[in-house]
Amino acid sequence: MAGALLDIRDLTGNRGAGSQGFTLQIEALTLHQGEAVGIIGPSGCGKSTLLDLVGLVLRPQQAGCFRLGSHDIAALWQQDKQSALAAVRAQHIGYVLQTGGLLPFLSVRDNIRLSCDLLGLPRNSQHEQQLIKVLGLGRLLDNKPAALSIGERQRVAIARALAHKPRLILADEPTASLDPAHSVRVMELLLHIARALSVGILVVSHDWDLLSRFEVRPVQAQMAESGLTCFSDLAYRQGGQNE
Repeated sequence: MAGALLDIRDLTGNRGAGSQGFTLQIEALTLHQGEAVGIIGPSGCGKSTLLDLVGLVLRPQQAGCFRLGSHDIAALWQQDKQSALAAVRAQHIGYVLQTGGLLPFLSVRDNIRLSCDLLGLPRNSQHEQQLIKVLGLGRLLDNKPAALSIGERQRVAIARALAHKPRLILADEPTASLDPAHSVRVMELLLHIARALSVGILVVSHDWDLLSRFEVRPVQAQMAESGLTCFSDLAYRQGGQNE
């Protein structure tokens, strides 16, 4: 779809084998800059597997179209260009995990700077300082993750995910470990900052009541007894019919 940050059509991926295996199909999924899409479905339906496919961690079995910005991801997988895929993943994708995923031996400051350091980007940038300010992390910068509350860890994880200015954020159940009040605050911060920076965001969640407060467009899992899970972006299909 023209102008889309992420454009996926007819993508299939497999995870596991035998009775424990399943197949995931993405009929159509699009995401624009500054847009938030919620990946919704029950536990075990393949939501995290979808993020692994979009995040270039899991190789798809086939893909009619898979583009991230100007990058033809389907072609890179087909040509087995692992270095190019790793570069796209490092530069253009940020992750917010369910438990934060912070490195316990690094301070909050160094956790935030981790992606920038790996990419050779400058430290203490204006962008970094703005993230720290908006997320209220100034007094925590010298602390290690063990000294933080769960909500504080998630705010640090958001800062780290956005510090290197990615184009796409993948958030896997980012509020699952939080109480309702902190869940609302963390989701509000994540979506506000991503939209302000024109970053696209895919949020995996089983809590549609929470996501629906923030005008997140839903993509719902459709599960079949055969072990196939299908995700289909109705907005994409309707838009394609109107073009």
